[in-house]
Amino acid sequence: MLQGTVTQTPKQRAITALTLGIPDQVPTFELEFQLEVEMFGKPFIDARLQPQQIHKLSPLELERAIDDAAAYAAYVYDQLDYCIIPAYGPGMDSFWQTGVIPREMALYLRFLKERVGSSRLLGFHGDGTFSIPDGNSMYDFAYAIADDIDAVIARADAMCCKAIERNKRLREAGIDVQFLCSDYCYNMGPFISPDMFSILVTPFLARIVEAGKRDGQYVIKHTDGNIMPILDQLVSCKPHGLHSLDPMAGVDIRLVKELYGDQICLCGNVHCAALQTGTDDEVRDSARYCLTYGKQDGGYIFCTSNIPFKGMDPARYTMILDIWKEMRAY
Repeated sequence: MLQGTVTQTPKQRAITALTLGIPDQVPTFELEFQLEVEMFGKPFIDARLQPQQIHKLSPLELERAIDDAAAYAAYVYDQLDYCIIPAYGPGMDSFWQTGVIPREMALYLRFLKERVGSSRLLGFHGDGTFSIPDGNSMYDFAYAIADDIDAVIARADAMCCKAIERNKRLREAGIDVQFLCSDYCYNMGPFISPDMFSILVTPFLARIVEAGKRDGQYVIKHTDGNIMPILDQLVSCKPHGLHSLDPMAGVDIRLVKELYGDQICLCGNVHCAALQTGTDDEVRDSARYCLTYGKQDGGYIFCTSNIPFKGMDPARYTMILDIWKEMRAY
């Protein structure tokens, strides 16, 4: 375990935190960062690389455009000092539809990896478990459980296997961290009972986590909402990290740290609603609370309880980063 006066890279800080050690300072990252235009002047993916335009580029023009995008992403995340870069670039939609990494996505990941070298980890979405159904399919999901739960379990198994195969391809393309981003909970609690969750989600989440770790990836499980009724199950799946510890749903990072801080790295939980509509004091208080209780004894990565989303005042996000800089040293 590295600690004290040792100076670490952002990657080393992330690995130390994810493996429950004490880094030289608290690392930071976000699952996505959507304020690149407001804070840095242009989008991550410019018009040339949009799906409806990319086919117009020659092979050489394509490589140059993708290298430009990778260089810009590397610059933005270096300025933000993220330990894990959300490596979303051209070709993502095609990958999610087919499970095959298209050339433009492979190039982007390669160029981004070359730009950041060994200084930071690359992360990408990798979940394959049931999440909260949308309003149009909630009744169908409930009826399916009642009518033929074995068929629902078979669906869960197929989704799990597909996710594991996708994540293997991502690992081969240079992705270091799985972001498992299926949402399970409303503010009142999980979308199915804890008992049903233990049948339809937990075994498959555990398999995805185990496969990722076996392939050498780090795994961070994300879900919004009140996770407390299923927190024990999430921890039992043994991901390296748990995100977002949603304060809008009453999840208290201090309590979660007391319960499971020696078993799982905590990621979060600066109050996103406060960032959008709260007072400056509420924003500062939330950031300080997270750092005060999250960083104790290591195993903590500072971030918001969701993401810095479009429409958020960039000054608010800068405010919590300034507090992080004040309090991050161990």
